[in-house]
Amino acid sequence: MNNKIVYTPGPSEVRENVRLKRAEKTTNPDVDVDFCEFYKNTCDKMAKILKTKNDVYILSGEGILGLEAACASLTEQGDRVLVIDNGIFGKGFDDFVKMYGGEVVYFSDDYHKEIDVDKLEKFLEEDHDFKYATVVHCDTPTGVLNDLSKICPLLKKYNILTVVDSVAAMVGENIEVDNWQLDIVCGGSQKAISAPTGLTMVSVSEDAKAVMKNRKTPITGFYCNLTIWENYYRDKWFPYTMPISDIMGLDVALDNILEEGLENVHSRHEKVANATRQAVKEYGLNLFLENGYSNTVTVVDIDEEIGAGNLVKHLLEKYNLIMTTSLAQYTGKILRIGHMGENAKYEAIVPVLNYLDLGLKDLGFKTDKNLVELFNKYYNA
Repeated sequence: MNNKIVYTPGPSEVRENVRLKRAEKTTNPDVDVDFCEFYKNTCDKMAKILKTKNDVYILSGEGILGLEAACASLTEQGDRVLVIDNGIFGKGFDDFVKMYGGEVVYFSDDYHKEIDVDKLEKFLEEDHDFKYATVVHCDTPTGVLNDLSKICPLLKKYNILTVVDSVAAMVGENIEVDNWQLDIVCGGSQKAISAPTGLTMVSVSEDAKAVMKNRKTPITGFYCNLTIWENYYRDKWFPYTMPISDIMGLDVALDNILEEGLENVHSRHEKVANATRQAVKEYGLNLFLENGYSNTVTVVDIDEEIGAGNLVKHLLEKYNLIMTTSLAQYTGKILRIGHMGENAKYEAIVPVLNYLDLGLKDLGFKTDKNLVELFNKYYNA
């Protein structure tokens, strides 16, 4: 099981120093004050990456935990919530809003494009009575990247809080929480951070905290209540037993990022993504998106004669390569190339593109071009 080549849009490859750290002997995170200091230091590293002075918490659970926790902590019965929808995960926020009693209003846009900020502004001129809005930074099923630097300040202009899903973008794409006025931002350990699955990172603004504290009704539940974290450091007490080995691994993964330099990490993602997109197009395939290309995921249309589902199955059976199609209406129709984190490196993507080239030709795709040669052409340009 563990010898497969995995090149999906997360989980990404985990570096050996991260894996080894998770194997070390641990202390008792419930009572050891030294661990509380270690946890806070790890949160501060995450805050540096997010460019924020807001509190950052590390929660025990995959990235979806943060998304639900944000909605659970903000939403009261009857609250109007704007769901910004230009992708499957964008629209999917409505489930969390509704389960906690919120009233969903959609701003829906073309799934092949990034959010049109001018259209959003006109929408808000007519209707802006919302407690908060949800927006996805990179919508993984289609790979579309939305411009938070324009969307979130626009929402803040109307005193609308923002809940941002940056799970598939964080670290691979620039994010400036304070400058862009983002209130709650959620990330996941297993994407471009390149740590094992199982942790959510959440930054929470003072405006968001104030809304949570001034609710008319108590927050439903405990595990998804973000207010339980506010005084953990002062009291040297955690709401539940922390997954210490996972956090030790995450800490090393963040060190890897900071040692490389955040700008260098972003540049590496951009270089690999640009070369991949250009190579795919010259090879004879079509990109799913018209604009809003993420540097963490490239999404490619696959002709029905071949079928993305058939291609994925063939790549696994013949080349031991795990790739994936998409979700919902795009299942079996598009292929997602997940160049994020440790996978956004030349030595990681070249073997994958070679197998993809062979697999497509095995299934009857007609071209005299070589996908790796095309990638090299644009990568070295």
